[in-house]
Amino acid sequence: MTQGAGEDSFPSWLELTETSIGWEGRYVGIWGSARPIERIEIEGECLVFSLPTQYEGYKVPMVFKGSLQGEVLEGFTNAQDGSERLWRAVRAPALVRSGEPKMGETINLIGEGMSGWRARWPIAEFNWSNVEGALVNSATGTDIITEELFSDFKLVAEYSYPAGSNSGIYLRGRYEFQVLDDYGQPPAMGSAGAIYGFFPPLVSAVKPHGEVNRVEITLIGRRLTATLNGQLIHDDVEIPGITGGALDSDEGAPGPILLQGDHGAVTYHKVEVTPITF
Repeated sequence: MTQGAGEDSFPSWLELTETSIGWEGRYVGIWGSARPIERIEIEGECLVFSLPTQYEGYKVPMVFKGSLQGEVLEGFTNAQDGSERLWRAVRAPALVRSGEPKMGETINLIGEGMSGWRARWPIAEFNWSNVEGALVNSATGTDIITEELFSDFKLVAEYSYPAGSNSGIYLRGRYEFQVLDDYGQPPAMGSAGAIYGFFPPLVSAVKPHGEVNRVEITLIGRRLTATLNGQLIHDDVEIPGITGGALDSDEGAPGPILLQGDHGAVTYHKVEVTPITF
């Protein structure tokens, strides 16, 4: 799902499910997590749904109106300034893989300086630097994105942060693995190790701030398995859609690794990717 046009467009996500008592749904906007849709009305090929705002800052609910045009849902919704904004949605790809996986050569994504990385927002503060082979974000500023794109892979990352900090690793630039200082808190949709807004970790495995955490993530199609500090936290879960803050909603395409820098200070001591092919 995409909203807007041109430079003002942004990705989002919509899920509609028909049940025995009617329609249910979830929505992800430009930011935030998947949240239930408040009201859904479908008559013929026409759709209307509304939901309260989350991080959008609206003063009124968002209302989406559209219709099915072939394989495309499209229509208009109310923008923050009261104007209408175009939206367009297509069915998400299944991303099913077959055959035996083959592991490629491991790629170290921390090279010399900041080579291989670019700023997500060139106008934002760039607080990233390479300090003795670690990517250090010293303060809130821009996210960074790899120049290289990946499809299926195993990712190994080691990271640490000061008290109260928050970051994230976006897989293919679309699915956020939550990096957060919440040691001692129970697992939740937004806790450390969560696939943000979709899956809490099976156990709380994060270390106290200042210590180095190690995550190993295998992403094949939509299916993800992960360990954090040696403990299984996701066991072959199927990610339904993009996270708020995703770079795009083109889920069938390869994408970069994104390291979140807009929430606080963080150090990535290791970021390695091993491509997987079939």
